[in-house]
Amino acid sequence: MFRLGVIIRLCLEPHMCTRFVRVIKSRRMRWAGHVARMGEERGAHRISVGKPEGKRPLGRPRHRWVDNIRMDLHEVGCGYMDWIWLAQDRDVWRTLVSAVMNLGVP
Repeated sequence: MFRLGVIIRLCLEPHMCTRFVRVIKSRRMRWAGHVARMGEERGAHRISVGKPEGKRPLGRPRHRWVDNIRMDLHEVGCGYMDWIWLAQDRDVWRTLVSAVMNLGVP
Protein backbone atom coordinates (compact mmCIF):
# COMPACT_ATOMS: atom_id res chain seq x y z
CA MET A 1 0.00 0.00 0.00
CA PHE A 2 1.24 3.47 -0.86
CA ARG A 3 1.68 6.10 1.77
CA LEU A 4 0.03 9.46 1.21
CA GLY A 5 3.39 11.22 0.90
CA VAL A 6 4.51 8.88 -1.87
CA ILE A 7 1.28 9.44 -3.78
CA ILE A 8 1.58 13.21 -3.40
CA ARG A 9 5.18 13.15 -4.66
CA LEU A 10 4.16 11.00 -7.63
CA CYS A 11 1.30 13.35 -8.45
CA LEU A 12 3.71 16.27 -8.62
CA GLU A 13 5.27 14.64 -11.67
CA PRO A 14 2.92 15.45 -14.60
CA HIS A 15 3.31 12.15 -16.44
CA MET A 16 2.51 10.16 -13.28
CA CYS A 17 -0.55 12.25 -12.49
CA THR A 18 -1.99 11.69 -15.96
CA ARG A 19 -1.30 7.98 -15.60
CA PHE A 20 -3.27 7.88 -12.33
CA VAL A 21 -6.21 9.68 -13.93
CA ARG A 22 -6.21 7.32 -16.92
CA VAL A 23 -6.14 4.23 -14.71
CA ILE A 24 -8.95 5.54 -12.52
CA LYS A 25 -11.11 6.37 -15.53
CA SER A 26 -10.52 3.02 -17.21
CA ARG A 27 -11.27 1.06 -14.04
CA ARG A 28 -14.41 3.10 -13.45
CA MET A 29 -15.50 2.29 -17.02
CA ARG A 30 -14.74 -1.42 -16.56
CA TRP A 31 -16.84 -1.52 -13.39
CA ALA A 32 -19.65 0.39 -15.12
CA GLY A 33 -19.74 -2.23 -17.87
CA HIS A 34 -19.87 -4.98 -15.30
CA VAL A 35 -22.72 -3.27 -13.43
CA ALA A 36 -24.65 -2.58 -16.65
CA ARG A 37 -24.59 -6.27 -17.57
CA MET A 38 -25.82 -7.37 -14.13
CA GLY A 39 -29.40 -8.36 -13.62
CA GLU A 40 -31.76 -5.63 -12.51
CA GLU A 41 -32.41 -7.42 -9.21
CA ARG A 42 -28.75 -7.12 -8.11
CA GLY A 43 -27.96 -4.47 -5.51
CA ALA A 44 -25.05 -2.82 -7.32
CA HIS A 45 -27.16 -2.42 -10.45
CA ARG A 46 -30.11 -0.93 -8.57
CA ILE A 47 -27.91 1.54 -6.70
CA SER A 48 -25.92 2.63 -9.76
CA VAL A 49 -28.75 2.86 -12.26
CA GLY A 50 -31.82 3.40 -10.10
CA LYS A 51 -33.50 6.69 -9.40
CA PRO A 52 -34.14 7.52 -5.74
CA GLU A 53 -37.57 8.67 -4.72
CA GLY A 54 -38.27 11.89 -2.91
CA LYS A 55 -37.11 15.45 -3.21
CA ARG A 56 -33.54 16.64 -3.56
CA PRO A 57 -32.22 19.59 -1.59
CA LEU A 58 -32.16 23.04 -3.13
CA GLY A 59 -29.08 24.18 -4.97
CA ARG A 60 -26.81 22.70 -7.58
CA PRO A 61 -27.47 19.00 -8.29
CA ARG A 62 -24.85 16.69 -6.85
CA HIS A 63 -22.39 15.00 -9.16
CA ARG A 64 -23.30 11.34 -9.46
CA TRP A 65 -21.18 8.33 -10.39
CA VAL A 66 -23.17 7.91 -13.60
CA ASP A 67 -22.31 11.49 -14.55
CA ASN A 68 -18.61 10.55 -14.49
CA ILE A 69 -19.30 7.63 -16.83
CA ARG A 70 -21.15 9.93 -19.23
CA MET A 71 -18.27 12.45 -19.14
CA ASP A 72 -15.75 9.68 -19.89
CA LEU A 73 -17.87 8.52 -22.83
CA HIS A 74 -18.20 12.10 -24.04
CA GLU A 75 -14.40 12.36 -24.15
CA VAL A 76 -14.21 9.45 -26.59
CA GLY A 77 -17.12 10.73 -28.70
CA CYS A 78 -19.94 8.51 -27.41
CA GLY A 79 -21.48 10.85 -24.87
CA TYR A 80 -24.81 10.95 -26.67
CA MET A 81 -25.34 7.18 -26.42
CA ASP A 82 -26.88 5.16 -23.59
CA TRP A 83 -23.97 3.66 -21.66
CA ILE A 84 -26.00 0.70 -20.40
CA TRP A 85 -26.88 -0.27 -23.96
CA LEU A 86 -23.25 0.14 -25.09
CA ALA A 87 -21.97 -2.05 -22.26
CA GLN A 88 -24.10 -5.02 -23.33
CA ASP A 89 -21.64 -5.71 -26.16
CA ARG A 90 -18.41 -6.63 -24.39
CA ASP A 91 -16.16 -6.05 -27.40
CA VAL A 92 -17.50 -2.53 -27.99
CA TRP A 93 -17.24 -1.71 -24.30
CA ARG A 94 -13.68 -3.06 -24.10
CA THR A 95 -12.75 -0.81 -27.04
CA LEU A 96 -14.24 2.20 -25.26
CA VAL A 97 -12.40 1.38 -22.04
CA SER A 98 -9.09 1.15 -23.88
CA ALA A 99 -9.89 4.43 -25.68
CA VAL A 100 -10.43 6.13 -22.32
CA MET A 101 -7.15 4.66 -21.07
CA ASN A 102 -5.23 6.02 -24.07
CA LEU A 103 -6.68 9.53 -24.00
CA GLY A 104 -4.52 12.48 -23.15
CA VAL A 105 -5.52 14.07 -19.87
CA PRO A 106 -5.43 17.89 -19.65
